[in-house]
Amino acid sequence: MKREVLLKQFYQALRDRLGAGQWWPAEDPFEIAVGAILTQNTNWNNVEKALNNLKKQDVLSPKGIRSLNISELEQLIRPSGFYRMKALRLINLLDFMDENNISDLSDLAAYDVTNLREKLLQVKGIGPETADSILLYALSMPVFVVDAYTKRIFNRHALIPEEIEYAELQDFFMDVLERDSQFYCEFHSLIVQTAKKWCTKNNPDCEHCPLGSFLDN
Repeated sequence: MKREVLLKQFYQALRDRLGAGQWWPAEDPFEIAVGAILTQNTNWNNVEKALNNLKKQDVLSPKGIRSLNISELEQLIRPSGFYRMKALRLINLLDFMDENNISDLSDLAAYDVTNLREKLLQVKGIGPETADSILLYALSMPVFVVDAYTKRIFNRHALIPEEIEYAELQDFFMDVLERDSQFYCEFHSLIVQTAKKWCTKNNPDCEHCPLGSFLDN
């Protein structure tokens, strides 16, 4: 079966069971970018606590974060873990915005996606998954985000090798799917929900998983 057809069948099976994918919860692009950095090596519940701390102090903005000294920022984002390192990464993001004369992160949407991705990857602390999350969820650019959940599900279906690299896994999707940011957002969201609910790291529930029938193919 062609990969494009199979991927669309996976997507439809997930959507039929879970409904429309729940996209990144945020009020604006900058909050998404901050969340993309804070979610590194932690779960979303911890990120929400850190974001709520920033909101309570009314500093979830470039100007707001700049108004904090590093110790204040560290304490506010402490629930996200690795808070000292992540505080520096947030400052690096602000420096990147300043260097490119960007006061509103949404202005980056005017950039060429390939060039912007390369620029983001040059920011210390922003790797491929974080950069792509910013591009897709904050800027609505058609870049498919892949992660450990994606690798786990598609490896268990024997569609990719376990040792696959990020770029190769991303190409697995983008080489055959149409470049549609809305579709990419929804598909990635459905993958994440599936990995958390059924395709867990230990003791996966293949019997009840909406993709369980594909294991027999």
